[in-house]
Amino acid sequence: MNLGSALRAACAFAILVLLNYTLRPLLPPRAEVDFLVIAVLLGAVRMRPGYAAVLGLFVGLAADSINPAGFGSGALALTGVAFAASWLKAVFFADNAILNGLFFFAGRLIFVVIQLIAEHRVGGAELVVQLMWGVLSAAVTAIAGVLLVLLMRPLLEPSPA
Repeated sequence: MNLGSALRAACAFAILVLLNYTLRPLLPPRAEVDFLVIAVLLGAVRMRPGYAAVLGLFVGLAADSINPAGFGSGALALTGVAFAASWLKAVFFADNAILNGLFFFAGRLIFVVIQLIAEHRVGGAELVVQLMWGVLSAAVTAIAGVLLVLLMRPLLEPSPA
């Protein structure tokens, strides 16, 4: 990755983080779009697995600092998701909207499952209900992720060498 590609990817990452903290609070709280997961997934597919895990850890810690009750659960979840995304980048990150949608869906769903289990705040029937909301949130995040990838295509495409 050359300097121009890295700067464009960093700009796209910054836009997604900005959307997470400006647009996300205005959206319905149950089926929320997680722009941080989209940003970490798009960043992770451009990195080696170790660097992607560090990116997920730092973004997760920053996001968890807002919610001290479940501190560390988001960091754990984003670290695992980023590491797995970096390993799977050759398989899933093609220029295909359906594969990108499945990639975002799986990333958000795995994030929700890890976070709910690591927080230890819900159990039983309430855990099942939260997981169902997580599936809906993953679907909404996948749709938003595909739309954002299509809109930010000039920022995300590698520059010709």
